[in-house]
Amino acid sequence: MGTMSEPVAADPRLRADPLADDTIARILGPWGEGTPALSRWDAIAVVNRELAGWETNGALDGWTAAAQTPAPIAAALEDYVRQARRLPAWVDAGKVGCAESVFVDMSMLSCTLLFCASLPECYVPVDLASVLHTAGQLERHTDYRVRSTAAMIFPVMLRGGLLDADGGGVAQVLKVRLIHATIRHLIVRGNPGEALEHGAAVPALLPEGKGLYQTLFARGWDVNANGLPCNQQELAYTLLTFHYVFLRSLRRLGLGLTKEEEGAYLHAWNVVGHLLGIEQSLLVQTMKEAEALFARLQGDGRALAAARHAPATRKAGAAFHARSTDPRPALANALMGAMQAEIPLRSLKPFPVLLTRYLCGRETAADLGLDGRVSLVSRALFALGMGVTRAVDTLARVVRPGFSIARLATRILGYRLTVRFLMDQTRPLKLPEALLRQVAGAVNDWDVDPQAPRWMNSIERRFRPDAAPSPQEEAA
Repeated sequence: MGTMSEPVAADPRLRADPLADDTIARILGPWGEGTPALSRWDAIAVVNRELAGWETNGALDGWTAAAQTPAPIAAALEDYVRQARRLPAWVDAGKVGCAESVFVDMSMLSCTLLFCASLPECYVPVDLASVLHTAGQLERHTDYRVRSTAAMIFPVMLRGGLLDADGGGVAQVLKVRLIHATIRHLIVRGNPGEALEHGAAVPALLPEGKGLYQTLFARGWDVNANGLPCNQQELAYTLLTFHYVFLRSLRRLGLGLTKEEEGAYLHAWNVVGHLLGIEQSLLVQTMKEAEALFARLQGDGRALAAARHAPATRKAGAAFHARSTDPRPALANALMGAMQAEIPLRSLKPFPVLLTRYLCGRETAADLGLDGRVSLVSRALFALGMGVTRAVDTLARVVRPGFSIARLATRILGYRLTVRFLMDQTRPLKLPEALLRQVAGAVNDWDVDPQAPRWMNSIERRFRPDAAPSPQEEAA
């Protein structure tokens, strides 16, 4: 194709995604070499218009761009789709199906863990948080950012999302992969491979507009100090928050899966990682491997944050040096605030923060500024609830293995977050209409927990007065 691929570097922070990066470089053209026939902002708009048509996996088979799309953009996107849509040779359909069953079974609980575990852990690496902070996506548009994340998770994990022609997982992942490449290209103002060769810092500019892309273009970036934005290490870490952190959280709630189910869930997300352009050496096969890699990558992120946001110090006769602003607390508090807005009782509003502390640990809570004071009443209610839940669940499962108050409580919170935050018709998930209907259908099917006795489902429904009676309850 005559494109430039980035050189292979030992440090994964200096490696990105040559296929997607070369695709965007072909579309946006080289920087500093005259004015392209189509402005870069218009070219991005054309790409976004084409991406909107990627509704199902089957639609990518032999896909061609619209007739009005400029030939260079059409050729680049068609080459990308032909190469990027291929599933890995090692995909195991049985394991993918098992992972889908896990996700469907966890249903509303999955959304609680997304909000209170996966996303908070995702914001610990300072460079990931920095890009989001620059774009203002979480402080000002928290709901949009979260819905965008859910718009990939749902299509991937619903039945047939990765393997069926009428599924939408592959199509959605390929969109996300190109978005990552666009972000990289705009921040370093060119193909990341060229940025590595030149090695110079990209200076900050005044934005050419108020949009997300213009803001990213103007932010400035130092490749030598920060590595590439959305690099292999950050992509691998983010993937870990979607499978390892999810599985770890189930364990901490006393809802851990079997070893086979955990392995299947990791496998399905490894397929997603492959489609996202993550190198196979950064994909994990077991929870033990995942734990070790997560600890290492998170440790690297914390070390970088400590160096960059160290407290200001004063030397003899010298003024205080200004401390650079840590974006992570603002992002985390915006996320917590969005959840708290969906909780009606004042004494229960701190529960998202307390649950995040419980699932992610003290160190992550401190990183994100979530270690502040919480009222004694709220802390006592949470601690009592967790203690009683563990004790009752342990005893009750001797008689009924599927019994779980923890599952009930997290489903209640997950319902409010899913239906009122993700599926609210005034701000629904940004998905193709057919896929959105599929997600809505799945969410409706999650209305009743098949593992719980009828009386527990009745209690759950009392916290959801807007829900219509379920067929099971009407039959009763």
